[in-house]
Amino acid sequence: MKKIFSGILGILVFFSPLRAQEYDGQSCTSIMVGRKASTDGSVMTSHTCDGRYRTWVQMEPAADHEPGTMHPVLRGTMQTRFRGDTVGVKLMGEIPQVAHTYAYLNTAYPCFNEKQLAIGETTFGGPDTLVNAAGWFTIEELERVALQRCDNARDAIRLMGALAEQYGYGDGGECLTVADKNEVWQFEIVGVGKNRIGAAWVAKRIPDDHVAVSANIPRIGRIDRKDKDMMASSNVEKVAIDNGLWDGKGTFVFWKSFNTSYAKGKNFNDREYFILNHFAPSLGLTYDMDELPFSVKPEKQVDIREVMALYRETYEGTDFDMTRGVKIARAANKEHPADTVTSPVANPWLTTTMRNTLNTIAPGTVEFRRTVAVAWCAYSHITQLRSWLPDSIGGVCWISVDNPGQSPRIPVFSGTTSLPKNFEVCGQKQYVPDSYLWQFRRANKLATLSWQSTKEGFNEEILRLENLALDGLPASPLSSAALNAYTEYIYQEGVRSWKALENKYWLQFGNGF
Repeated sequence: MKKIFSGILGILVFFSPLRAQEYDGQSCTSIMVGRKASTDGSVMTSHTCDGRYRTWVQMEPAADHEPGTMHPVLRGTMQTRFRGDTVGVKLMGEIPQVAHTYAYLNTAYPCFNEKQLAIGETTFGGPDTLVNAAGWFTIEELERVALQRCDNARDAIRLMGALAEQYGYGDGGECLTVADKNEVWQFEIVGVGKNRIGAAWVAKRIPDDHVAVSANIPRIGRIDRKDKDMMASSNVEKVAIDNGLWDGKGTFVFWKSFNTSYAKGKNFNDREYFILNHFAPSLGLTYDMDELPFSVKPEKQVDIREVMALYRETYEGTDFDMTRGVKIARAANKEHPADTVTSPVANPWLTTTMRNTLNTIAPGTVEFRRTVAVAWCAYSHITQLRSWLPDSIGGVCWISVDNPGQSPRIPVFSGTTSLPKNFEVCGQKQYVPDSYLWQFRRANKLATLSWQSTKEGFNEEILRLENLALDGLPASPLSSAALNAYTEYIYQEGVRSWKALENKYWLQFGNGF
């Protein structure tokens, strides 16, 4: 029998700081849905920004620019405290500005614009021998320029690739999941060497009736430049050869040459395996395979609610469940005999410190699995793009902060022009009680302390807010003021509900945890 753990053990970890290196290579998840794979014809992309990145959010307006205007290429914006904060921000250079730029949603990784162009992101790192920090563009700056200048996925990919090749890519291996109202693509990019300016990249279109996932591992395989649904820089194979990543023999496979140690020689890990199996269980995909398909056709069409549910996924009830070994004795009564059950303090978001503590007391209690929803998430978005509606209401970016398994999603439209005031300040590096982040984080962390006893009521509130927001979506054009007001309404309802949950949990745990 496993050791029995007292409730006080559970409290220790939740006030311990998370160290980023504990989760190296496991920092984002993006699910993509083609228009024929969705129930209503939506194209979807998504992103969890997992790490201590900024949580302030701003809708940047469209703008006209005089001839000769230059656009600054910046580095370090993802750690800023508010819009305009220059601490740690470096000017890498300037590129010519275009005559008109589109309005876009300014998140740490810019994600969405007024033309129903949306971008998700996941980092795969790849060989560090490819990284040249002198390259001007990091991935978030490529996203920013693409959203300002493009109204479709193909043009965005071509632009990002060209800019990185010309001015240099100064980041590790990255994947962007680029979608418009008609199609969604996976774009993967790496540097070309320590002392070289340039970039090597490839992009592949997700079939309209398929779904796909990117989760910190490169997944594009063979490159066919004659395929209209694939794009690549001309130098990909040469970069692999020059850096000793491919011997030039046989068929070149992008993910094999530029892979990360986290992948353990494959093109998938926990999240890809779980999500692809969720959508297409009859394929019989197994964890011991060397490679999983790039995309799969779902066995039933996918609703936005299903994608939202996947972003709350922690594998409870499956073989990957990290709570099933955390047991407590239950005394016999008229309802049941004496037995052991999952402890109320068991939760799927234990830090390394707590996992090590439990495994020291009883070896094998918790085997770490990288869940889709993680406690160290800064913010996440699920964006649906709808071709049959005007751009202003057709694009909806469902954003949340903190743990995506706990926080409600707030709709932001392509036609939104301003966001709630509380979105303007980051709460990652200081406690700002009325910041967007902390208005939800407080109840989330309290609920986690006894998750087995709080999760049912907590999940009911998540679904109530979700249904409220979805059921009220506009079906015909509205003014920007009306769209802004709808976002504000759903947000304020979420704040009110999460404050009530917070108060409830303080009463529940008032005598101790």
